Amino acid sequence: MTAEFIKRDYSLVGLDSKLAEENGLANAEWYASDIPRKRMKELIQRRNGPAIRDTAIWFILLIVSGTAGYMLWGSWWAIIPFMIYGVLYGSASDSRWHECGHRTAFRTKWMNDVVYEIASFMVLRESVPWRWSHTRHHTDTIIVGRDPEIPSPRPPDLLGIAMAVFSLKSGPKELSKVLLHCTGRLNAAEETYIPEEERYKVYWNARIWVMIYAVVIAAVIISGSILPLMYIGLPSFYGAWEMVLCGLTQHIGLAEDVLDHRLNCRTVYMNPISRFLYWEMNYHVEHHMFPMVPYHNLAKLHEELKHDMPVPYSGFLEAYKEIIPALFRQVKDPTYYVKRELPSSAKPAMPGPVAAMMPE
Repeated sequence: MTAEFIKRDYSLVGLDSKLAEENGLANAEWYASDIPRKRMKELIQRRNGPAIRDTAIWFILLIVSGTAGYMLWGSWWAIIPFMIYGVLYGSASDSRWHECGHRTAFRTKWMNDVVYEIASFMVLRESVPWRWSHTRHHTDTIIVGRDPEIPSPRPPDLLGIAMAVFSLKSGPKELSKVLLHCTGRLNAAEETYIPEEERYKVYWNARIWVMIYAVVIAAVIISGSILPLMYIGLPSFYGAWEMVLCGLTQHIGLAEDVLDHRLNCRTVYMNPISRFLYWEMNYHVEHHMFPMVPYHNLAKLHEELKHDMPVPYSGFLEAYKEIIPALFRQVKDPTYYVKRELPSSAKPAMPGPVAAMMPE
């Protein structure tokens, strides 16, 4: 580890949080690519049709794979449908939680909110705390001390990242928060971004979650089988791997404390199945730059902005050929990060006030 590196405080209540405010990085103005106003008005139009179609397919696949798992229970063949069910439950729920949290998936507000609550439960993210957490993530993306969703603080915790494949670190952590919220309390970080008037919802939602899990555990005890947990609870763990595969491509290894999403986000081309499960979040630079554009228009937005963006990654392989070496290098040198290159047609990068003051 380099001698000049000073370990940073990634919490929301520490020194780096105060420094981010003092250095003009908190609630700052971010770079946005130019796009004609008329075209942007077209792209931000919300429609119910695409999300109703994709949600119906999602639920049908859950029912079909879940039914197949039940019929094959007791044989090794049950592994196949439960693998499918697990990914649909524990991974596809992540993108549904995300888009419906932005309320951009559907045009109708209550449709967003219903799917958001269901997906929040599936992905083990309480709906109210995580709505406000994600709002902060977009306001202060990868700003140390401000962003509660930085995926890999430096130096990276490689074991923790490996454990994330089955939510073995984040899952128990989130369940412990549920139990805390049941008592009518928040942790210190949550108190910095959850408004006072929203907190009662946190407490009551947590109590509903506990009641659901209590019913499932009671069913396990009564039936003498873990089958009920295979449908509710365990899929959040055994089905999380695809969410992690996609999610790690978003920001890991890229710059911190910059005010240009082209420098701290990745856009990765993905196959049609991954794009369906991920709800087009592979266009991640575009999403962060213009978060009000619905997922079904992100590919169109991508085409509009290509001239001003870094070259997209051709797929998972190319992305991880950069991510994995970057993580290992950051273990030894936490100051290292991948510097994204902009094309000659792009406007100059906007690194932020702190970087702009540093000598070349």
